[in-house]
Amino acid sequence: MFSELLKYDLGAGVEAFSTRRESELPYPVIQGHQVHEAKVAFIDRPGMTREELEGYDVFVTTLPGVAIGVRTADCVPVLLYDPVKRVVAAAHAGWKGTVLHISEKTVELMAAKYGCNAADIKAVLGPSIGPDSFQVGEEVAEHFKNSGFPMADIWSFQGKGDGTPMSGGHHVDLWKANRWLLEQAGVKPENIQVCGIDTFKDESFFSARREGVQCGRIINSIKLI
Repeated sequence: MFSELLKYDLGAGVEAFSTRRESELPYPVIQGHQVHEAKVAFIDRPGMTREELEGYDVFVTTLPGVAIGVRTADCVPVLLYDPVKRVVAAAHAGWKGTVLHISEKTVELMAAKYGCNAADIKAVLGPSIGPDSFQVGEEVAEHFKNSGFPMADIWSFQGKGDGTPMSGGHHVDLWKANRWLLEQAGVKPENIQVCGIDTFKDESFFSARREGVQCGRIINSIKLI
Protein backbone atom coordinates (compact mmCIF):
# COMPACT_ATOMS: atom_id res chain seq x y z
CA MET A 1 0.00 0.00 0.00
CA PHE A 2 1.18 3.52 -0.80
CA SER A 3 0.00 4.86 2.58
CA GLU A 4 1.38 2.25 4.97
CA LEU A 5 4.42 3.29 7.01
CA LEU A 6 7.60 1.27 6.56
CA LYS A 7 8.51 0.41 10.15
CA TYR A 8 11.89 -0.77 11.43
CA ASP A 9 12.71 -3.09 14.31
CA LEU A 10 15.61 -1.66 16.31
CA GLY A 11 14.64 -3.33 19.56
CA ALA A 12 12.82 -2.12 22.65
CA GLY A 13 12.69 1.53 23.60
CA VAL A 14 12.59 3.10 20.15
CA GLU A 15 10.29 3.65 17.18
CA ALA A 16 11.55 4.22 13.64
CA PHE A 17 9.82 4.44 10.28
CA SER A 18 9.83 5.85 6.77
CA THR A 19 6.73 7.25 5.10
CA ARG A 20 5.42 6.12 1.75
CA ARG A 21 3.88 8.35 -0.90
CA GLU A 22 0.47 8.79 0.78
CA SER A 23 1.44 8.12 4.41
CA GLU A 24 0.34 10.43 7.19
CA LEU A 25 2.73 11.14 10.04
CA PRO A 26 1.47 9.53 13.28
CA TYR A 27 2.96 12.41 15.29
CA PRO A 28 5.06 15.56 14.75
CA VAL A 29 8.64 14.98 13.61
CA ILE A 30 11.36 17.61 14.11
CA GLN A 31 13.03 18.25 10.75
CA GLY A 32 15.54 20.76 9.45
CA HIS A 33 16.27 22.55 6.22
CA GLN A 34 18.83 20.19 4.71
CA VAL A 35 21.60 21.44 2.43
CA HIS A 36 23.60 18.29 1.51
CA GLU A 37 26.40 18.97 4.00
CA ALA A 38 27.28 17.33 7.33
CA LYS A 39 26.34 19.85 10.02
CA VAL A 40 24.87 18.29 13.19
CA ALA A 41 22.03 19.70 15.32
CA PHE A 42 21.59 18.46 18.88
CA ILE A 43 17.86 18.59 19.63
CA ASP A 44 17.57 19.62 23.29
CA ARG A 45 13.92 20.71 23.48
CA PRO A 46 10.63 19.73 21.86
CA GLY A 47 9.11 21.81 19.12
CA MET A 48 12.27 23.05 17.42
CA THR A 49 11.31 24.42 14.01
CA ARG A 50 12.64 23.96 10.50
CA GLU A 51 13.63 27.63 10.51
CA GLU A 52 15.77 27.12 13.62
CA LEU A 53 17.42 24.15 11.97
CA GLU A 54 18.51 25.84 8.75
CA GLY A 55 21.53 24.18 7.16
CA TYR A 56 21.57 20.97 9.20
CA ASP A 57 21.62 17.45 7.76
CA VAL A 58 22.04 15.45 10.99
CA PHE A 59 19.83 15.47 14.07
CA VAL A 60 20.65 13.86 17.42
CA THR A 61 18.64 13.72 20.63
CA THR A 62 18.32 12.04 24.01
CA LEU A 63 14.80 13.36 24.65
CA PRO A 64 12.20 10.60 25.02
CA GLY A 65 9.02 11.16 23.08
CA VAL A 66 10.61 13.64 20.68
CA ALA A 67 10.74 12.35 17.10
CA ILE A 68 13.53 13.55 14.84
CA GLY A 69 13.80 12.91 11.13
CA VAL A 70 15.27 13.62 7.73
CA ARG A 71 13.55 14.23 4.40
CA THR A 72 14.68 12.19 1.39
CA ALA A 73 13.72 11.37 -2.18
CA ASP A 74 16.61 9.10 -3.32
CA CYS A 75 19.22 10.17 -0.73
CA VAL A 76 20.01 7.63 1.99
CA PRO A 77 18.32 8.14 5.37
CA VAL A 78 20.52 6.80 8.16
CA LEU A 79 18.75 6.16 11.48
CA LEU A 80 20.87 5.33 14.53
CA TYR A 81 19.98 4.08 18.02
CA ASP A 82 22.18 3.50 21.06
CA PRO A 83 20.08 1.46 23.51
CA VAL A 84 22.71 1.78 26.26
CA LYS A 85 23.14 5.56 26.36
CA ARG A 86 19.61 6.14 25.00
CA VAL A 87 20.58 8.32 22.06
CA VAL A 88 19.02 8.47 18.60
CA ALA A 89 20.17 10.18 15.42
CA ALA A 90 18.91 10.75 11.88
CA ALA A 91 21.28 11.66 9.04
CA HIS A 92 20.57 12.74 5.45
CA ALA A 93 23.21 11.04 3.31
CA GLY A 94 22.97 12.09 -0.30
CA TRP A 95 26.02 11.50 -2.42
CA LYS A 96 27.55 14.78 -1.25
CA GLY A 97 26.96 13.98 2.41
CA THR A 98 28.27 10.46 1.89
CA VAL A 99 31.46 11.86 0.36
CA LEU A 100 31.75 14.00 3.51
CA HIS A 101 31.56 10.79 5.60
CA ILE A 102 28.34 11.94 7.24
CA SER A 103 27.40 8.53 8.69
CA GLU A 104 30.82 8.03 10.25
CA LYS A 105 30.88 11.57 11.65
CA THR A 106 27.45 11.11 13.22
CA VAL A 107 28.61 8.05 15.14
CA GLU A 108 31.77 9.88 16.22
CA LEU A 109 29.75 12.84 17.49
CA MET A 110 27.40 10.56 19.41
CA ALA A 111 30.47 9.11 21.10
CA ALA A 112 32.06 12.50 21.78
CA LYS A 113 28.95 14.20 23.21
CA TYR A 114 27.10 11.35 24.89
CA GLY A 115 29.75 8.70 25.49
CA CYS A 116 28.21 6.24 23.05
CA ASN A 117 30.11 3.08 22.19
CA ALA A 118 29.84 2.45 18.46
CA ALA A 119 29.63 -1.28 19.10
CA ASP A 120 26.28 -0.70 20.86
CA ILE A 121 24.73 1.34 18.06
CA LYS A 122 22.06 -0.11 15.79
CA ALA A 123 21.54 1.40 12.35
CA VAL A 124 19.02 1.38 9.51
CA LEU A 125 19.58 2.58 5.97
CA GLY A 126 16.12 3.39 4.66
CA PRO A 127 14.59 3.61 1.17
CA SER A 128 16.95 5.33 -1.26
CA ILE A 129 18.32 5.06 -4.76
CA GLY A 130 19.86 1.65 -5.36
CA PRO A 131 23.15 0.81 -7.07
CA ASP A 132 21.48 -0.21 -10.33
CA SER A 133 19.72 3.16 -10.54
CA PHE A 134 22.40 5.51 -9.25
CA GLN A 135 24.16 6.31 -12.50
CA VAL A 136 26.68 9.15 -12.03
CA GLY A 137 29.19 11.13 -14.01
CA GLU A 138 32.86 10.25 -13.84
CA GLU A 139 33.49 13.37 -11.71
CA VAL A 140 31.14 12.08 -8.98
CA ALA A 141 32.93 8.74 -8.94
CA GLU A 142 36.20 10.67 -8.56
CA HIS A 143 34.82 12.44 -5.48
CA PHE A 144 34.27 9.06 -3.82
CA LYS A 145 37.73 7.87 -4.82
CA ASN A 146 39.36 11.01 -3.45
CA SER A 147 37.42 10.67 -0.20
CA GLY A 148 38.96 7.27 0.51
CA PHE A 149 36.11 4.90 -0.28
CA PRO A 150 36.85 1.27 -1.29
CA MET A 151 36.03 1.76 -4.95
CA ALA A 152 36.17 -1.93 -5.82
CA ASP A 153 33.20 -2.43 -3.49
CA ILE A 154 31.07 0.65 -4.14
CA TRP A 155 31.72 1.60 -7.80
CA SER A 156 31.17 -0.10 -11.13
CA PHE A 157 31.39 0.88 -14.78
CA GLN A 158 28.69 -0.73 -16.88
CA GLY A 159 29.75 0.32 -20.36
CA LYS A 160 27.39 1.85 -22.93
CA GLY A 161 24.25 0.34 -21.49
CA ASP A 162 21.28 -1.25 -23.20
CA GLY A 163 19.10 1.82 -23.66
CA THR A 164 17.00 1.32 -20.52
CA PRO A 165 16.96 4.11 -17.92
CA MET A 166 20.16 4.30 -15.85
CA SER A 167 21.89 1.45 -17.69
CA GLY A 168 25.55 1.86 -18.58
CA GLY A 169 28.08 4.36 -17.33
CA HIS A 170 29.41 4.83 -13.82
CA HIS A 171 27.36 3.57 -10.88
CA VAL A 172 27.89 4.12 -7.15
CA ASP A 173 26.36 1.96 -4.41
CA LEU A 174 25.33 4.42 -1.69
CA TRP A 175 24.10 1.56 0.49
CA LYS A 176 27.52 -0.10 0.59
CA ALA A 177 29.24 3.27 0.92
CA ASN A 178 27.28 4.22 4.04
CA ARG A 179 27.53 0.72 5.48
CA TRP A 180 31.30 1.01 5.07
CA LEU A 181 31.30 4.39 6.83
CA LEU A 182 29.35 2.98 9.75
CA GLU A 183 31.69 0.01 10.03
CA GLN A 184 34.68 2.36 9.87
CA ALA A 185 33.19 4.17 12.86
CA GLY A 186 32.94 0.91 14.80
CA VAL A 187 29.32 -0.13 14.26
CA LYS A 188 29.07 -3.92 14.12
CA PRO A 189 28.09 -5.29 10.69
CA GLU A 190 25.32 -7.37 12.25
CA ASN A 191 23.82 -4.20 13.76
CA ILE A 192 23.34 -2.53 10.36
CA GLN A 193 20.07 -3.06 8.49
CA VAL A 194 19.84 -2.07 4.82
CA CYS A 195 16.19 -2.08 3.83
CA GLY A 196 17.15 -2.53 0.17
CA ILE A 197 14.25 -0.55 -1.32
CA ASP A 198 15.30 1.35 -4.47
CA THR A 199 13.24 4.54 -4.57
CA PHE A 200 13.83 4.98 -8.30
CA LYS A 201 12.15 1.63 -8.98
CA ASP A 202 9.52 1.52 -6.20
CA GLU A 203 6.79 4.04 -7.02
CA SER A 204 5.32 3.87 -3.51
CA PHE A 205 8.24 6.12 -2.52
CA PHE A 206 9.18 9.54 -3.88
CA SER A 207 12.18 9.72 -6.22
CA ALA A 208 13.69 13.01 -7.36
CA ARG A 209 15.52 11.24 -10.18
CA ARG A 210 12.34 9.65 -11.48
CA GLU A 211 9.91 12.53 -10.80
CA GLY A 212 12.05 15.66 -10.64
CA VAL A 213 13.38 17.60 -7.67
CA GLN A 214 10.01 19.21 -6.92
CA CYS A 215 8.49 15.86 -5.95
CA GLY A 216 7.37 15.09 -2.42
CA ARG A 217 9.68 13.78 0.28
CA ILE A 218 9.92 10.64 2.39
CA ILE A 219 10.01 11.42 6.12
CA ASN A 220 12.39 9.07 7.95
CA SER A 221 11.86 9.28 11.70
CA ILE A 222 13.25 7.86 14.92
CA LYS A 223 12.02 8.43 18.47
CA LEU A 224 12.94 7.21 21.94
CA ILE A 225 9.94 5.79 23.80
